[in-house]
Amino acid sequence: MRPFVTGAAAVTTFLYYELLFQIAVAAESEPVSVVIKILFSLSYGAVFAILMRPATSHAVNKIITAVWLFMVPVLYLVEYFVYRSFNVFYDLNTVLNGAGGAVTGFGGDIMRIVLSPEGVICLALFYLPFLAFVFYGNKKLEFGRVNSAEIAVYLAYGIVFFLCGSLVVESNDRYRHTCSEEYSYQNVVSGLGFGTGLRLELARLMFGAGSGQDGGEFVFETEAETERKTEKKEEKNDGSATVSQNKAEDAEKQLAEVSTSPEETVPVTYEPNTLDIDFEALAETADGRTGDIDRYVASLPPTMKNEYTGLFEGKNLIFMTAEAFSGYIIDPELTPALYRMATEGIQFKDYYQPAIAGTTGGEYANIFGLLPTSGGKSISIITKQNTCFTIAGRLTERGYYGKAYHNNDRNVYHRDETHNRLGYSDGFMGVGNGMEEYLTTRGFPASDLEMLQGTFPTYVDKQPFNIYYMTVSGHGQYIRKKNQMASKNYDRVKHLDHSEIVKCYLACNMPLEDAAAYLIEELEKAGIADDTVIVIGADHFPYNLDTGASPGHMPNLSELYGFEVNNYLERDSNRLIIWSGCLEKMEPIVVDEPVFSLDILPTLCNLFGVEYESRLFPGRDVFSDKEPLVFMGNYDWKTDKGTYFSSKNRFEPVSDEIDIPEDYVNQIRTEVKNRMNYCRNVLSCDYFDHVFGTR
Repeated sequence: MRPFVTGAAAVTTFLYYELLFQIAVAAESEPVSVVIKILFSLSYGAVFAILMRPATSHAVNKIITAVWLFMVPVLYLVEYFVYRSFNVFYDLNTVLNGAGGAVTGFGGDIMRIVLSPEGVICLALFYLPFLAFVFYGNKKLEFGRVNSAEIAVYLAYGIVFFLCGSLVVESNDRYRHTCSEEYSYQNVVSGLGFGTGLRLELARLMFGAGSGQDGGEFVFETEAETERKTEKKEEKNDGSATVSQNKAEDAEKQLAEVSTSPEETVPVTYEPNTLDIDFEALAETADGRTGDIDRYVASLPPTMKNEYTGLFEGKNLIFMTAEAFSGYIIDPELTPALYRMATEGIQFKDYYQPAIAGTTGGEYANIFGLLPTSGGKSISIITKQNTCFTIAGRLTERGYYGKAYHNNDRNVYHRDETHNRLGYSDGFMGVGNGMEEYLTTRGFPASDLEMLQGTFPTYVDKQPFNIYYMTVSGHGQYIRKKNQMASKNYDRVKHLDHSEIVKCYLACNMPLEDAAAYLIEELEKAGIADDTVIVIGADHFPYNLDTGASPGHMPNLSELYGFEVNNYLERDSNRLIIWSGCLEKMEPIVVDEPVFSLDILPTLCNLFGVEYESRLFPGRDVFSDKEPLVFMGNYDWKTDKGTYFSSKNRFEPVSDEIDIPEDYVNQIRTEVKNRMNYCRNVLSCDYFDHVFGTR
């Protein structure tokens, strides 16, 4: 019986790791979720029991067992500390390809968490089985080679547990979709366990098809859905087609009707936002998945040009991805420049910034209009393709001067490679290839104001210009003695009725406010404020406010927002700023419908009047007749009719009085799956090289 005792110890050890991890990250604790985690963990543990004793030598098997007991906790601990650092679970692609940059740039923050009391306790608990083995198990347990009878028993147990777990998953509509066509690493780890998440990620990397790597098959819209969309367009276009009317001299650009006589008006006929690309013809020459993408894109209706098309044509563009920016900091007294831009520019009342792969994932969404479905590796993959479809590429083709800047080390997240391929004519500058000349302070984080003061004079006379900034002042940790921006600007926020950590976060955002004020002042001095557009969007919510906390357990973020943050959509709610001096001379342009980061690129393309292929974007031009649809990496989504929570498999309408069309939820779920599949497949198939040709 002693060999089976050894095997049982191996099985229960794996279960111990999983349950400890789930408790440490405060994952789902619903009974069905716990049962699934236990069943799958026992099945993995049975395999673990076989792998621990493959040799004939007892001594060798003890060494192998010790190695397993030392190495397996590393997998759990890496994911745990990543979650504690960034408040999201990082898939293998992100850990293997994006975490290196995080460790290089923010190793101090990560080590702080590792060496915190909670981190040390977690380390000790995960290595408890290893220590128990070293001091007790290697003497008391049997370590002879696992024989055929034992293998048969372990495999039988493993198969039974795995089948039982799979049956529970298949019988539950929510978890069945999570493992298949609505695969989400976040939902899998939280609902089914880290071991299962790791298994599915390995399957994705090794086998691709059918494992979530390619996202499955596209589902083309039904006749009912086509009819629903047609009705929606007719409803939207019934009456006034404008969001607001322009009082400036170029009002004709914002009116959907023109007068032909005192007695009648004729509606303007708008052309589609398309390029001269025959996707059906491309599909005939493409193989496999690439052809499927072509057919999917060909099936989509393009968005139409509208009253806002070309509103910013020929103007300069300054686009900022602001580190850990939150729209909830905007205040007329604390941040008057940001408040001016947010309230006198285009006003987005319901905006979201999905947090999937940290900073690099947020940049990816803002710049390329896609969700980072390959995690931290996404931006490296896509910048090896043709990037002419970005706003940088479109404006460069029109003769704009362009450059990208970052006030941190140029090689963090490999930006020295990726950001030189974004489409800006003059490449990328960070600390290490020029930015250091403009930064007077050498601590972390650097000042956004100093970056703007140093770089703005270098391009102000190169009009039209197209500039990109990735800021860093808002970066955590939010402690005065650890963060020079928090310390330097603390006196500006110390009077506020907030906790210490929230005050420090607000202090870290003062350089962004100062940079915005500086930009407006200098643009007005140069007489080009009306001819320049400033866009500010976040990369992700400020996850350093609540280290390693899930929605429902985020007191500091809830304090900043002013309401309890209970789900991912609430967590990722934010503010998008699109401002130009010319907008202040117009009636306010207000967008009440749900908008998210994937909508930025098509909206800018339309506003700048550049030719673009709207069917290539899973987001939308917010001024078009396309229905609003915000969707997250975990398949939560929101429309103007309500919100769907994938973790609960529940749709909540905006009100009880709203009329929800029959099968509406299933139709939108299908549409979200298609758009997620598209985001995955454009990376795996080098799709933009296929469409536009290699560079």
